[in-house]
Amino acid sequence: MKSINVVVVGGGMYVCGRGVEGYGTIMPALLEAKRHDQVGQVVIVTTKSSSARAASKKTIALGRLMGVNADIKYYPQNGCDVKAYKKVLRNIRTPAACIIAVPDSLHADIAEYSIEHGFHTLVVKPLATTVKEVKRLIKAQNEHGVYCAVEFHKRFDDANIKMKDVIASGALGDLLYFIIEFSQRKVMPLKVFRAWASTTNIFNYLGVHYVDIIYYTTCAKPMRVMAIGQKNWLLRRGLDTYDAIEAVIEWHGSSGNKFSSHIITNWIDPDSTSAMSDQRIKVIGAQGRFESDQKDRGITMISDKRGIETFNPYFCAAYGRPGEVEYRGYGIKSIQTFLQDVSDIEKGAVTIKELEAKRPTFRTSLISTAVIEGVDRSLKKGSEWVEVKGI
Repeated sequence: MKSINVVVVGGGMYVCGRGVEGYGTIMPALLEAKRHDQVGQVVIVTTKSSSARAASKKTIALGRLMGVNADIKYYPQNGCDVKAYKKVLRNIRTPAACIIAVPDSLHADIAEYSIEHGFHTLVVKPLATTVKEVKRLIKAQNEHGVYCAVEFHKRFDDANIKMKDVIASGALGDLLYFIIEFSQRKVMPLKVFRAWASTTNIFNYLGVHYVDIIYYTTCAKPMRVMAIGQKNWLLRRGLDTYDAIEAVIEWHGSSGNKFSSHIITNWIDPDSTSAMSDQRIKVIGAQGRFESDQKDRGITMISDKRGIETFNPYFCAAYGRPGEVEYRGYGIKSIQTFLQDVSDIEKGAVTIKELEAKRPTFRTSLISTAVIEGVDRSLKKGSEWVEVKGI
């Protein structure tokens, strides 16, 4: 694998575990790549020196845990600079990649700047909040010839890969409907994301994952959407955002069959629940059903200190003793696959066009963005059915 430099824009929970226990997902994946000399220089960029130093401190501790030299740089080093990423991206030697993990509303502008400066770019979901922004990014990608993808890690979960195979085999017959429930603890909007929770909604944050999974597993096209939302509990606590959103989407398959998906999301689960994410999916066809409990992976731990925990060892988990810990899981694989793809592109082993057919690229993410935009329009129109536009 050709060594590449990496800039991470963002220093929060998903990057390094800031605000929660553990070390996030992005930095464990990058340090695993660094262990094998797959990445060169790593830089973390935030908007405040205090958050940059906190991210650096977390990453250094992670490096000691893994036995990897976490010789990363961080910016800004003093004060506040909301444009610090621009200075960094202008001065990093290519070939390089940029991983963007910031609030949703900032994705499009930062990704566009990254693309314009020749960086292969990975953005955490959702890619953007409007189809117009996504099309602008695709145009920039085409002009600058870089590879761009969205970090839809659920595509790398073996349970979802098996679901895709089962659907493709025809074992379920004509698809009738999907039922998805996906929720997280109250601590997420109240504490971890409080600074920007009011600028997004729970469907953009969680539901978009399963919009992409339905598209990935069926290749169907979303035609219209209707959404219902509740603003009660969080609003009374100073956050003007939905407690829960339920969305019904009508899909048309390539063979002409129609099916629906019911995606139910919330982020006001009790903080005492046994797992951060409670998630399950059912696929119902005319000749069968596929059910996947993606919370209960069969492992429960009970302790005096932490009570009952149901955890997912397949997403992002640490294995081994302190000083030689290794991180594995589909969250890690998602980022490692992006890095490998970038390396292969740089070596000429694969083309960007070839990756379009098998990765969550900017182009394929038009689907999920069009749906979340439709959900937003439906909510604003009093839960009317609206057409999914722009795809």
